[in-house]
Amino acid sequence: MISQFFVLSQRGDNIVFRDYRGEVPKGSAEIFFRKVKFWKGDEQDDAPPVFNVDGVNYIHVKVAGLLFVATTRVNVSPSLVLELLQRIARVTKDYLGVLNEESLRKNFVLVYELLDEVIDFGYPQTTSTEALKSYVFNEPIVVDAARLPPLGPASMFMQGTKRMPGTAVTKSVVANEPGGRKREEIFVDIIEKISVTFSSSGYILTSEIDGTIQMKSYLTGNPEIRLALNEDLSIGRTGASVYDYNSSSGGVVILDDCNFHESVHLDSFDVDRTLTLVPPDGEFAVMNYRMTQEFKPPFRINALIEEAGALKAEVILKIRADFSPTVTANTIAVSMPLPAYTTRVSYELESGAVGQTTDFKETNKKIEWNLKKIVGGSEHTLRAKLTFFQESHGNITREAGPVSMTFTIPMYNASRLQVRYLQIAKKSKSYNPYRWVRYVTQSNSYVARL
Repeated sequence: MISQFFVLSQRGDNIVFRDYRGEVPKGSAEIFFRKVKFWKGDEQDDAPPVFNVDGVNYIHVKVAGLLFVATTRVNVSPSLVLELLQRIARVTKDYLGVLNEESLRKNFVLVYELLDEVIDFGYPQTTSTEALKSYVFNEPIVVDAARLPPLGPASMFMQGTKRMPGTAVTKSVVANEPGGRKREEIFVDIIEKISVTFSSSGYILTSEIDGTIQMKSYLTGNPEIRLALNEDLSIGRTGASVYDYNSSSGGVVILDDCNFHESVHLDSFDVDRTLTLVPPDGEFAVMNYRMTQEFKPPFRINALIEEAGALKAEVILKIRADFSPTVTANTIAVSMPLPAYTTRVSYELESGAVGQTTDFKETNKKIEWNLKKIVGGSEHTLRAKLTFFQESHGNITREAGPVSMTFTIPMYNASRLQVRYLQIAKKSKSYNPYRWVRYVTQSNSYVARL
């Protein structure tokens, strides 16, 4: 099916390489990286996940800053190979705990052992972390996660200045704690990516949530898990709004559709919204869901651009955090395209601004405003004065914008989907594992029109 598999760093270094069929030249990794780095396509800056060079099909995904690539000369299903690459990355992360260049280099023997079991002569065999335990015997060399940047939403949960203990993202499913002890833990993360479009007057035009309930278990004996969601959870569009409730237990949550992991039993889901499952080893998605009902967006963006003379204009950007003051958003980035004839931009931040930076990207004529954190209930303003090399010959608002925004909000979810309780079925009364239920909201597409 596939001829080669390799993993490249962001610099193009070949970290892992396996040739299964000998049908593709050995220099394929260099050819691929040069093509991706200097890609020139129609209205496209980045290389597509699938492309062909000299009769060789290159199929790739980018995970944690690494390029996972497969090559083949035959006509294969691209979606099947893309799914295989994603699963190889997930299995590798399950075994190593941390997926990055250093962990791959330190554990190359284990990684090659995994590849030999996952793929045989170019054909996939199994990508189950639990099934691979019977065939893979090398122990992972643990990389110190404390000095590494966070890899995903589950590693961003902060309480004050302390990181939540035992973060599942940076732990191996096969490695015990120092001294041979295994800490009994189970992690449930509700991760939501929201897309919102605002009109020029600040009204919501479109809104959507794509959510996932992620689970990672370190429980011995594979006990049965019962996961209870909102009692008033409704599946299917009814035209109602999530603004209609004031219940402390979570109230009505209306999802357009959802799907579940194969290990989930839905016998009592229609009765009391409880999921029953025996979690497999490794990190997996218990439930994926989508919501397009009206919800309260965490931020409001207002943007105004006005001419201030023949060759000048002023931009005013305002951000208001419409969530609880006990919640803090991290790594906020705001960007806004400017007219192509902009030559210079000067900024004016609000008095007492801390942790804010601004930049003008002259190559693509774009304002960038970065905020380290925003506390709920606060409002922030940026003023930018633009200088042009020619007069505007039309409506200046048509030549600028829209404003886009990215952010991460730990311990907050826009849909208000909740885990009422997480029950572990185990006969022993002394068995009391740690349970971690955490929430995070991220921007998928957050746009305000001018």
